[in-house]
Amino acid sequence: MGIQLFIRVVETGSFSKASRDLGLTQPTATKHVAALEARLGARLFHRSTRGATPTEVGAAYYDKCKIIARELEEADNLAALMQQRVQGSLRISTSVAFGRRVLTPLVLKFMQQHPGLHIDLSFEDRFVNLVEQGIDLAVRMGRLADSTLGARYLGRNPWVLVAAPGYLAEHGTPQSPAELAGHAALIYSSVQGDERWAFTAPDGQMLQVPVAGPLRSNNLSALLSAARQGMGLAVLPWYVAHESVRTGIVQPLLSGWTLPEQEVHAVFSSPRMVPAKVSGFVNWLQGQLGGEWWTRRV
Repeated sequence: MGIQLFIRVVETGSFSKASRDLGLTQPTATKHVAALEARLGARLFHRSTRGATPTEVGAAYYDKCKIIARELEEADNLAALMQQRVQGSLRISTSVAFGRRVLTPLVLKFMQQHPGLHIDLSFEDRFVNLVEQGIDLAVRMGRLADSTLGARYLGRNPWVLVAAPGYLAEHGTPQSPAELAGHAALIYSSVQGDERWAFTAPDGQMLQVPVAGPLRSNNLSALLSAARQGMGLAVLPWYVAHESVRTGIVQPLLSGWTLPEQEVHAVFSSPRMVPAKVSGFVNWLQGQLGGEWWTRRV
């Protein structure tokens, strides 16, 4: 404010006009300039009843201040422009399976539309602190804990129970969750862990079923591979199972019952002043993950 006010006083030749232009009272403007003179240890103005004219020091200081003011204006314009454009570096974090199967092709498609954008895409199944690790955006599954982070709902992530036709031919097709006790379960330890699968009946009744089987893993691709080879039943996200269901390598079971589904959110470091590179990608991602997105091929 001090430099800006000083420039206006020089250009208008008046403390009252300069203060009015900047929305200040004249006493406040006088105090600002006096503080500036005290800091510099020099008089900047000759004051008279007819106005204010710069001293020799003031005139030289004005020339330098004008250069600084122009550079600050250019910096402000550059920052505003970068905030409005989808460009620069964008660091994205997500889980391994979702990142590999879903987000990677979407990111590549978005980059083709925005050639000025450089993306750093990392896959982590553990919790990632966005602020500490300098992540611009994370795509996360499940309910979000209360936090100071910004977040946007992207869509839903439903799950499905599947098995290979060969396994069902040998062991029978379960008609209700209660029959799962007699089947080999392929257990995803990260979400469906503790060897219990939860179902909701058509009438809304909740049911938890204990299961056991030959394989327990925190990797969805490993469980899908085991299910495709007829080693047992697996509860998988639809985006993991869909292609194998479409080609008939596995088939969905207990279609009248539903498994818990997760919410998919974009999470970013602050809900305020979100850069265009973040908001642009999130807005586009909402369109890609709406409806039954897991049935669409990217």
